[in-house]
Amino acid sequence: MVNEPKVRYSDEELQEFKTLIDEKIAKAQEELDFTNQQIAELNENGFNQQGGDWYDDSTAHTDLELLQRMAARQQRHVQDLKNALLRIQNKTYGICIVTGQLIDKQRLRLVPHATKSIDGKNIANAGKEVPLEGGDGEAFPGTDERPAKPIGDKVRIASGKRPPRNGGDDWEPDNESMEDAGYTRKFEEGDEE
Repeated sequence: MVNEPKVRYSDEELQEFKTLIDEKIAKAQEELDFTNQQIAELNENGFNQQGGDWYDDSTAHTDLELLQRMAARQQRHVQDLKNALLRIQNKTYGICIVTGQLIDKQRLRLVPHATKSIDGKNIANAGKEVPLEGGDGEAFPGTDERPAKPIGDKVRIASGKRPPRNGGDDWEPDNESMEDAGYTRKFEEGDEE
């Protein structure tokens, strides 16, 4: 008998993954419930105080927005895990949607909702690099510095050097946004402003 490549995981292996995913769903759902409880408490207590401080109110709004983003992310995670259970039920779990090969067991143990193997993910992401404005891939024209990395509304330059401002003055990092430093962000469909 010739050793043919595996086309899918065995029923025993799928059952092992199902157990792992069930545990992860329970934990993720518990975290989601806790986050939703925090949102409800903040809505109840945070905004109903008369004569509150403007700063306190803006902090409460910021906290609420953060919690809502966390809840949305957690909901997507729970849904991804539930989709993985459906793939187990259909016996298509662990098959890369790009290459059609089996996803490595170690990867599935770490990321049980994965739909792409490492090779498949590399192939899928190969055409998605976003060039810097100017298109030459340089952080600042005429230099060989690495691109700047945004952190919140600040920009960290890899070498520690700062670009000159429009007027040629020295750049002061305090309280300057990315836009003030001459950086703009382009939004694509689906991005939030």
